Amino acid sequence: MIAKHPDPIDKPESAPGFGLAVAAESLYLINLMIAPGLAFAALLALWFKHHRTAPALARAHLAQTVAGSIWAGVLLVGANLAIILLGGYDAPYTWVVVILYFVTCHATLICFGAIGLARALSAQTYRYPLIGRRIDD
Repeated sequence: MIAKHPDPIDKPESAPGFGLAVAAESLYLINLMIAPGLAFAALLALWFKHHRTAPALARAHLAQTVAGSIWAGVLLVGANLAIILLGGYDAPYTWVVVILYFVTCHATLICFGAIGLARALSAQTYRYPLIGRRIDD
C-alpha cells in the first residue's frame, strides 16, 4: 500500500498576486524574444491597470518587468546609435556592435527574466540586478 502525502499547505499558486506576477514576467520574456512591442504594450496595460492595487508580489514583479523592458529599449537604441556613429549600417563595425549587444546586453536581460519568472512561479519577489527598481515591502 502506498501512503499518500498531504498536499503542501503553502502552494505558490495560492499566493496573492501569483497569476499577475507570472503574467508580468512572461510578457517581459515574450517582449525580448518573440513579440517585441506587442508584449510590451500588454505589459504596460497590466501595469497601468494593477500597479496601485495589486498584491505586493505582483506589484514587485510588475515594477521589475516594466523597468527591465524600458532598459532593454534604451540599450537597443544605444546600440543603434553606436552603429550610426561608427559609420552607419553598411560599415564593418555594424556586426561588432550587433554581436556585442546580443551577447552582453540582450542575453543578460533574458537571464534576468528567466530568474524573475522562476521566482514568480515560486511566489517570491526578485529584484533585477543593476536595472531593477527598489522593492517596497
